[in-house]
Amino acid sequence: MPINAVLQDAPYAGVQDPYATITLLQNQSLTGAVQREIERLIHVGELGPGDKLTETALAERLGVSRGPVREAFRVLEELGLVQLEKNRGVYVRQIPLNEALEIFDLRAMMEAHVGSTLAASANEAQLNNLRSLVTQMAQAVKVEDAATYYRLNVEFHETMVSYAGNKKLISIYRKLTRELSLFRRRNFSDHTVLVTSVNEHRDILDAIESRNAIKAADALRQHVLMSRETTIRNYVKYSERKAP
Repeated sequence: MPINAVLQDAPYAGVQDPYATITLLQNQSLTGAVQREIERLIHVGELGPGDKLTETALAERLGVSRGPVREAFRVLEELGLVQLEKNRGVYVRQIPLNEALEIFDLRAMMEAHVGSTLAASANEAQLNNLRSLVTQMAQAVKVEDAATYYRLNVEFHETMVSYAGNKKLISIYRKLTRELSLFRRRNFSDHTVLVTSVNEHRDILDAIESRNAIKAADALRQHVLMSRETTIRNYVKYSERKAP
């Protein structure tokens, strides 16, 4: 589906060439839209680790010129989602298991901090929003919709981190968790894991609502570390399946 950028009029003092400014804004908007769409395709698994990305094919698919695709590749490389290999091209990055486990360890520390922070500071509207997400996650488990559950799970955790009120933290958190998308998505391929996961999210929210900072921190830390262990098991299982 072609990407149509929506530009809003805004005053630019001192601009000598308004047409050049409009062109710049269009290119920036297209680059952002292309970046988000490629990122979405990676997150839903349509583009998998090791897949080669070509400017021409993506430009045709998205209905844009090759320039915004090229710029989007650069942004996605900074985010750790693609890898630019000289004289070979652009590929969806394959995260080594040991690097993924390091990210899980960092997540455990970050989210423990978020849990204790929210236990002290979360307001009623924020708690209601988190509760709504957990309810939607439970519904996704009920109908065995792993894709929707994955999306809601990511939203739940990112929402919690954003509620902690530290902009630098949310920026770092999002960059790290984007790199874990393959592993996290694979973790939800087993329905029993979904059932366990949604129950853990209920426990996390209960701990935050109890205003017990230690309990909330521990609930989030253990939840992330359990995901880490599931990742190891799935990696071994997946590697054995691929072995000749």
